[in-house]
Amino acid sequence: MITDECINCDVCEPECPNNAIYQGEEIYEINPNLCTECVGHYDQPQCVAVCPIDCIPFNPDVLETKEQLLNKYYQLTTAK
Repeated sequence: MITDECINCDVCEPECPNNAIYQGEEIYEINPNLCTECVGHYDQPQCVAVCPIDCIPFNPDVLETKEQLLNKYYQLTTAK
């Protein structure tokens, strides 16, 4: 998730390999149905790595195991 501390600096959106990040009404948002926390692509979430103000914590309402994230990755990449 992206908190309201987001400054709309535009660095996270292009880093997302699943196109899960999009411009919301006021700040960037993450579609949890598309987010795999970069599992399957990278060792760590790229949006978190590039965020200059650390406003992208893990969403406590959407807790997924690595296995669940990897399954989502396979579903997203084979659907293309």
